[in-house]
Amino acid sequence: MKTEEVNRCQIQNWYPKFKSLTIKTKLHKLPESFINYLLDDSVPFLLPSSVTNENAMPNRVHNPEEEQDDFQVSESDNETEPPPSFPELELKIKESIEALGGSVFPKLNWSAPKDAAWISPQQNLSCSCLSDIALLFRSSDSLLHDLCKAYDSCSDKSSSRPESFFLALRKWYPSLNPEMEFRCFVKSNELVGICQREVTTFYPVLVNEKELIEELIDEFFEDNVRMVFELEDYVFDVYVTKERRVKVVDFNTWCGSTLPLMYSWEELESRVGGELELRIVESRLGVMPGLKTAVPYDYIDMSSGSGWDQVRKKAEEEFENEDQRSDEVC
Repeated sequence: MKTEEVNRCQIQNWYPKFKSLTIKTKLHKLPESFINYLLDDSVPFLLPSSVTNENAMPNRVHNPEEEQDDFQVSESDNETEPPPSFPELELKIKESIEALGGSVFPKLNWSAPKDAAWISPQQNLSCSCLSDIALLFRSSDSLLHDLCKAYDSCSDKSSSRPESFFLALRKWYPSLNPEMEFRCFVKSNELVGICQREVTTFYPVLVNEKELIEELIDEFFEDNVRMVFELEDYVFDVYVTKERRVKVVDFNTWCGSTLPLMYSWEELESRVGGELELRIVESRLGVMPGLKTAVPYDYIDMSSGSGWDQVRKKAEEEFENEDQRSDEVC
């Protein structure tokens, strides 16, 4: 794999070309001071001070082990570490979040802090201010890929990091159906495999709609991706709406840190010229619990009439309304 292949998969590079076919996103180039803050683990975990939100969460989590009793007094007792401050960045983020409806999910050039969702008060990636974003980013191990290891798999590696880091703020949809996200594998500019993205759960609906979904994604690839994305070997994720429209979610490198999920890379390499196949978890016995890629389906009450079901329907309706507005503009 070459450095150029990795760079092509950065969201700031592919988003402008697929803007009408993906989730609405605002991009911000991050100052080096903020990158240094994310990487600095030598100081206490301080969240940025806010210039716009008087009710921002506390800057430091209470730790009883750090307390001193009345007889342990030192000269530094009255010294307090000043919280970091990024006023210009915060104001830009605030404007973008408002433009995107009040909630976003953040990611860097390639990765989102999915592994840190547990630390959020909402237990997900929804953010409404800079402090929410900083909490997720500082708590995420997966973001080290972007910050320090982006080019580790490149044969022509000359740097451990990109020239610039970008914050992508993507419109937050409270709950889209996890069973309708799929990973697509492209080899030599040919779609050689598709599989469900969330492989830790069996979704009965996919069994009945397998052929239709495969046809939709294949047609979407031919019409919208094949001649637009610059690489010949890559992976992209899509979401299929209830109206059977396909949306791009992300682009990833072929091999490297990208998971092949229900395939192996050796198998995918040999599928060029073969018949396209969509792989799904066919039964509960076929789940792959070792490949946790999102919140397990069992954690969510998706039954008809449940609160989450109502939220999901509202999110789907909003997604479709955006599609209609885009069609009118075009």
